[in-house]
Amino acid sequence: MQTEWQLQEAKNKLSQLIKLAGCGEPQVITVHGKAAAVILSAAAYEKLTCSPAGSLSSALLAPDIGGEDLDFSRDRDTGREIAL
Repeated sequence: MQTEWQLQEAKNKLSQLIKLAGCGEPQVITVHGKAAAVILSAAAYEKLTCSPAGSLSSALLAPDIGGEDLDFSRDRDTGREIAL
């Protein structure tokens, strides 16, 4: 099945292009021979854009994070002496 379409052909056969993308086959639209856009199924797009874990801040603030293993102490070494 076709997975790469020139822009004019994609415009003319948009319904076919959407059906193929809906079946799980990403469709590439080219302009002057270069990839310009990709048509994905809604499910594939959702999978790419939604993170099941949520944001990093919510993961770090979660009560079940293993904080006992983390060492937050800071090294007090100021580095080496320099002469100017």
